[in-house]
Amino acid sequence: MNVRNKAIAIDLFDFHTIPMRAFHMTWLAFFLCFFGWFGLAPLLPVIRDELHLTKEQIGNSAIAAVAITVLARMLIGWLCDRIGPRRAYTWLLILGSLPVMGVGLSHNFTTFLVFRLAIGAIGASFVITQFHTSTMFAPDIVGTANATAAGWGNLGGGVTQMAMPLLFGAFLSAGLSAWWSWRLAMAVAGLALLVTGIAYYFLTEDTPEGDFRKTEAKSHVSGAFAEAARDPRVWALALLYGASFGMELTIDNFAALYYTDYFHLSLKLAGVVASTFGMMNLFARALGGIVSDRANRRWGLRGRVLLLGCTILCEGLAMMLFSQMRWLPLAIGSMMFTGLFVKMSNGANYAIVPFVNQRALGAVAGIVGAGGNAGAVLAGFLFKTPRLSYPQAFLILGVLIAACSVAALAVRFSEQEEPEGVLAREFVTGD
Repeated sequence: MNVRNKAIAIDLFDFHTIPMRAFHMTWLAFFLCFFGWFGLAPLLPVIRDELHLTKEQIGNSAIAAVAITVLARMLIGWLCDRIGPRRAYTWLLILGSLPVMGVGLSHNFTTFLVFRLAIGAIGASFVITQFHTSTMFAPDIVGTANATAAGWGNLGGGVTQMAMPLLFGAFLSAGLSAWWSWRLAMAVAGLALLVTGIAYYFLTEDTPEGDFRKTEAKSHVSGAFAEAARDPRVWALALLYGASFGMELTIDNFAALYYTDYFHLSLKLAGVVASTFGMMNLFARALGGIVSDRANRRWGLRGRVLLLGCTILCEGLAMMLFSQMRWLPLAIGSMMFTGLFVKMSNGANYAIVPFVNQRALGAVAGIVGAGGNAGAVLAGFLFKTPRLSYPQAFLILGVLIAACSVAALAVRFSEQEEPEGVLAREFVTGD
């Protein structure tokens, strides 16, 4: 799509133009998806006792929550290229609400595992979020738009850590048992997804020009997925996303349990502490996109890549520091320090994605996004290993993340691809 049809600025108080309506609906939908996707995480201490789950079973359920998303993200990226983001998001939200509401039917580990596996498909919402904002905003600000929308959506991962225990407590205060309370809390999250799916269809458009099926935005994309899969830059970005977003999912899954078991905090207090990590998405992921756009203006696409490599390296070092903290204030502070680089890396990564292959934007976004969940799956095996403590698992992850930073060297752009950023600057400045 021609750059002149896309928004060249982000006006947060604009709810009327097509790009800004899409911006607000994408982050809101992704935000609510976290309540379904990770709403169970802060309630695990209660669910563990009720279903008599072992450490290994908890680890398996955490892996299940992110494993199916690897395939779902690849599929949804392919689907966005064919039917557009509006229909893809609508159906994902409506169908995804069903297992979120249905998880209350769990009565043992097996049924709980099956429902958590099905719920994981909701994580594909991220790919649509990035696809939709990429089609709405000009290259000069697409990094900021992508990072802000995804960051505010990821904020749901922090809010749910605090909100779900409060909702659970509200049902308890109403006289219901713990058995009913966590199930009804998840039913509320599922209902919110259902309503949002319907609203998404009626309040958004696929492109700035309107419906995907009525515009020329739908190009012939046969073979585009294979083309994206053959590009080593795509896999390098997927690896780097596994080292950043994969770690965000890992901490979202285990933070409440970590602070409950190692620092002996109550369910509510552990949820509040864990939520501080996710709350950083309010600004940190957007910061990664903003700095990436500024690096692009000065050094071009290679500036975006250099920023990503540096933030990944810093993330790994910060994770190692966090793993060694045994005093609660230092543990919280180092976790937030790690979170700063985790989320900046997420934003910096998807500030590069729109420039890799615009013909197969959905495929690229899907593969890279799947890499994030693959990272969380692999990390999950460390946390389910009986002979490894959680601090030891975090230390190993820190070393691996730092080592992954060298993958940024594989993300290179030709002289023909570099002018994309120049074109955007000339359009915005009028040069």
